[in-house]
Parts: sequence; C-alpha cells; structure tokens
Amino acid sequence: MKAYYITDTGKVRTHNEDSVMIVQNLSGEYLMVVADGMGGHKAGEVASSIVVNGLTDKFKKLETIGEKQDAVNWIRKNANELNEAIFKYTDEFEESKGMGTTLVLAIVTNNYILFGNVGDSSGFVMKKGVLYKVTKDHTLVNLLVETGELTPEEAENHPRKNVLMRALGANNPIDVDIFDVDMGSDAILLCSDGLTNMLTNVQIEKVLNSDLSLEERIVKLIRKSNLRGGTDNVSIAYLEKESGEDK
Repeated sequence: MKAYYITDTGKVRTHNEDSVMIVQNLSGEYLMVVADGMGGHKAGEVASSIVVNGLTDKFKKLETIGEKQDAVNWIRKNANELNEAIFKYTDEFEESKGMGTTLVLAIVTNNYILFGNVGDSSGFVMKKGVLYKVTKDHTLVNLLVETGELTPEEAENHPRKNVLMRALGANNPIDVDIFDVDMGSDAILLCSDGLTNMLTNVQIEKVLNSDLSLEERIVKLIRKSNLRGGTDNVSIAYLEKESGEDK
C-alpha cells in the first residue's frame, strides 16, 4: 500500500478548518480520516482536530482493530466520545458555541474495508480506473433529492447546498453511517467538499489515472481545485494498492 494525505487553505478562506491524517496501528492496519470543521473564531479547526487527533491517537496504539464487527463498534463508540468532547469544549469556551465538524473515515485491514461518515465529506473507491462514491451526504439538498422535491441538477447549485443535517458537535448522540467496502477496490479517496465542489468525478479520475507519482497526483488535485476558484479548504487522504498486491 502507498498512502498520502494533504490539506490546503484554498484561495478564499483565511485559515484552514480541515484536519486530515492516515495512520497505521501495531499490526499495520490503516485508519484514514478527513474532518471539515465549521464555526467562528477558528473553532472549526478545533472541532476537526479533536476528532482527527482523537481517532488517530487511539488507533495507533491498537494491536489490531479486530473483526469487522469490532471495527464497527470502535467507530461508533469513538465517534460518540469525541462528539461529547466537542460539546464539552463548547460548554467551557463560550466563543466556540456552534462549532462542529464532518467526519469521513476508512479502516483498511487484510480482511475488510469499512467507511464511516457523518456530514458531507466524501469517501470514494477506485476500481479499474473508475471513481465510485460510497458515502451519502447528510445535507438538506440531498434529503430533498431523495424525497423528489429537487432534481440532482437543481441540487448542484442550490443556495442551501451546504446546510448539514448531521455533524459532530450538532447532534448528540451522533449516528455514523457505516459502509462495508468492496475488497477488490484499487484505491481509496477521502476528501472534504472543498475538492468535490470544485472538481467533477471525471476530472478527479483523470488526475488519479495519470502517470504522475502518488504524491504528485494528490498535489495536482489541490492545484486544480485552487485554479477553479479554491473557495474552500481542501483535504485529501489517498491510499492505493501497489502493483503486485491483490486486486
């Protein structure tokens, strides 16, 4: 496996409220995490770092994450504990009221791949050069699309596109969507909406399928997002199988 992660402030925002990390535990299993924070007075970056640092610090110390159900339980338990930590922080620091964060994560072992998701950061897999979105956005417009009140085209440029129906720091307890991901995937891409709002899946695919090194491809995605406006922070975590590894 080869892995790379990066975050960038973009061209419009004055500071970066995203957090991103990829770590391995003691048996070499992977945890990938992206969190897109929100809230004034730099509180968004506090919320996203509470979640990313909290999850990665715990995962690194594990001998193994265990069986699939153990991993599901671990995701749910720790997401709720860190959600509580955000609420506790806002109780202590009045100026941080309203802070929260999205969360998208992947746990990768030899026997299974799981995604967890809250909010509108995205989890994708690459299979035979095609990018497939696995996670489902917890947004108002996505809810309206599902109920038939909006078409996907109308949702694309809807003025309330960024209104979240679910986020850590906003709901307590927090419900994490869990996805059992195909082991035949060639690569995993997690990202904040700073990437998906700027580039289409086809544009992302084209860069990921290029002959550049892994690091160069991910940096190029950031650069292309910024060239198209860079209206938000952009964070990417990417993990791919090396040639010769089981597909």
